[in-house]
Amino acid sequence: MRRNVLLWIVQGLLAALFLFAGVMKLILPIEAMAGPVALPGWLLRFIGTAEVLGALGLVLPGLLKIRQELTPLAAAGLVIIMTGATLITAMTGSAAGALIPLAVGLFAGSVVCGRMPHRGDGLLRVAGR
Repeated sequence: MRRNVLLWIVQGLLAALFLFAGVMKLILPIEAMAGPVALPGWLLRFIGTAEVLGALGLVLPGLLKIRQELTPLAAAGLVIIMTGATLITAMTGSAAGALIPLAVGLFAGSVVCGRMPHRGDGLLRVAGR
């Protein structure tokens, strides 16, 4: 019970963070998102879309009690995004700045572990087999 509450808190905070970040990447002009590493505009828009969908995937399956096995997959996708963000931030020479996306990625990873089906056939069930 306590673990479930903690997971919901983490999921809610991550969903708010990624929803905000994703929407900003979708509505801001590309020029306004220029950072130390020049990423193509289409990539920024793709990441924004993935962040919004990931945020929805963190909370909607559990709230609607539909396809709840999608939540750890959404969290895993966000881990991938945050791994890239950590690497890009570290490549700019800001090792301390890379700790923030690293921490967010670790929280998303805790959702992956916490929401993964406990039976051995969990991944096969997700794949539809």
